[in-house]
Amino acid sequence: MRRIVSLLLSFAMIFALAACGQSAASEKQEKIQSAVQKTDEQSEALQNGAAVEQSETEEQTEMETEPSESVSTEEQEADVSTKTLVAYFSCTGTTELVAEYITEILGADSYQIVPEDPYTEADLAYYTNGRADQEQNDPNVRPAISGGVENMDEYDTIILGYPIWHGQAPRIISTFLESYDFSRKMIVPFCTSHSSGIGSSASNLHSLCSESVEWRDGKRFESGVSKESVQKWIEEIGIE
Repeated sequence: MRRIVSLLLSFAMIFALAACGQSAASEKQEKIQSAVQKTDEQSEALQNGAAVEQSETEEQTEMETEPSESVSTEEQEADVSTKTLVAYFSCTGTTELVAEYITEILGADSYQIVPEDPYTEADLAYYTNGRADQEQNDPNVRPAISGGVENMDEYDTIILGYPIWHGQAPRIISTFLESYDFSRKMIVPFCTSHSSGIGSSASNLHSLCSESVEWRDGKRFESGVSKESVQKWIEEIGIE
């Protein structure tokens, strides 16, 4: 009887140990599966996050590398735009006033041709054999200019103003034209005088520049001309 009881207890212990082992194995298997699943989820999340980040980076790159239509238009306008310089010589202020009108109308840059040795009233007195008379009688005279235009290459159009001295442009205008390369630029002359027209004063300047220069017909303005009259001339010659 005791032997039977012992056997029964032994079988019970064996079954209990087997059940415990199976439960522990199941629990271990579940932990392993849970860890594997968690790892897979983390990997998938990382992949999704990388894909989203890559997509955002590509969108940002496209936004940075592809300019907006308005910027592109502005750049195109800047490429085709021209720069205009109003260069003038004035002793009494008459030519200077017209030059200021043109500068304001066009929004152009302005440069005053200033003689290194300024002219006095005595120098400008007609028929006194003064300085101006002597210079105009000698086509080879080149009065020195104080300063200069440092960025002449940037300009496409030069509007050139001067007073009429004995029917011609002052010799200092010759100095100015021979000081720069105006090849493939456009020069538009204008003059001021009490009575004389622009006449040959402009055409006589052509030989001082390259043959590639485009010369436009000049215009004479009298003292006290209105800004409206100057603007009308600007519109007639088609400068913007």
